[in-house]
Amino acid sequence: MLAKAFGMVRFEEALEITVNQAIVFGTEEVSFEEAPGRILASDILCDMDIPPFDKSAMDGYACRRADLDFPLEVIETIRAGIQPQESIGSGQCAQIMTGAALPAGADTVIKVEDTVGEDPSILPHTHTHTRLRLIRFTGDKTPANICYRGEDLKAGEMILEAGTLLGTRHVPILATVGAVTIGVFRFPSVGVLATGTELVEPGNKPGVSQIRNSNAYQMIAQLGKIGIDADYFGIAPDDETATRELIREALKSDDILILSGGVSMGEYDFVPSVLESLGIKIHYSRIAIQPGKPTLFGTGRGKYVFGLPGNPVSSYFTLELLVKPFLYRCMGHHWVPPFQRFQAGQSIIRKKADRLGWIPIRINTDKQIFPVEYHGSAHIFSLKNADGMIAIPIGIKVIEEGEWVDVRPI
Repeated sequence: MLAKAFGMVRFEEALEITVNQAIVFGTEEVSFEEAPGRILASDILCDMDIPPFDKSAMDGYACRRADLDFPLEVIETIRAGIQPQESIGSGQCAQIMTGAALPAGADTVIKVEDTVGEDPSILPHTHTHTRLRLIRFTGDKTPANICYRGEDLKAGEMILEAGTLLGTRHVPILATVGAVTIGVFRFPSVGVLATGTELVEPGNKPGVSQIRNSNAYQMIAQLGKIGIDADYFGIAPDDETATRELIREALKSDDILILSGGVSMGEYDFVPSVLESLGIKIHYSRIAIQPGKPTLFGTGRGKYVFGLPGNPVSSYFTLELLVKPFLYRCMGHHWVPPFQRFQAGQSIIRKKADRLGWIPIRINTDKQIFPVEYHGSAHIFSLKNADGMIAIPIGIKVIEEGEWVDVRPI
């Protein structure tokens, strides 16, 4: 059941409500070179055995294991990319390079460093073999040193599942199986809008009672990090009509709108009523987290709206905590944030425990965490030295020194 629009919901409930509303916005094809940051829309299958032939794992000599105790005649040199011309018989070998195809008859490759040249005169009738070249194995034993056909992958085997978030490590995999064009989920179109008469653009010097608009650019940067090129709709003044028109314009253009400010309980916080007048159903507008309580999420007419708090730390955290998982779900990926466990280097104390607390922290060289200087949700400079954030559950005021804590990188 959906939460009442103006009732306080717990973070876990808000997250569930949010991601359950997500839909994918279609697929497209891109080059495998553009894969990093995209989500696979269909499985990738191997188109051939990998390796496609038995090949040498090192530079050495391909021979028969049964002949390792005897001098071996070198009958051929095989380079990578060149098909062997001779079969290996008794007492014979072929000099072979790493990655080169194994000649017929050979079942072992001995390393170059485990061999020495042998004088051909030890063989009878050497006067008829003036160009004869012999080597001898000097090791005690050796593995086969062969990469066998299909030992990595078999033709038709699935190597990447739909829904995989692709990274740079996947590019050579795609190249190896010939997946040069891949189907991926589309990025949703996202608009960003700041609200507040007090805001001016960063290039302008604020006058009396004004501040620079940092939230919009912070959100645009956060979206850009996951590959989304957001549309910026500027600053909506504290005027209901002007705000409605800017929101209407953004909703015509984009699938998702993210606002900052105008969603709290002040006289000029009329974003919720404006959204409702435009057919947006509000699922929640207050969350039991700190910072970030006045956070709104609504849907309607195939559109999605997030109203994030006006304070910059709050908007930064709530975009990471709620908007980011939603956007990934819209791209067909169940994103799980990474966590690492560290010990608290000192006690971390907060005054109230009625909401889930998110605290910015730094990590020292001894892998201990400490709170950064943090004056509250308006203190954007607190994040400049932060390595991550930790959650303090409802009802807990103190993280004791030495206690192990999950840290979410930022």
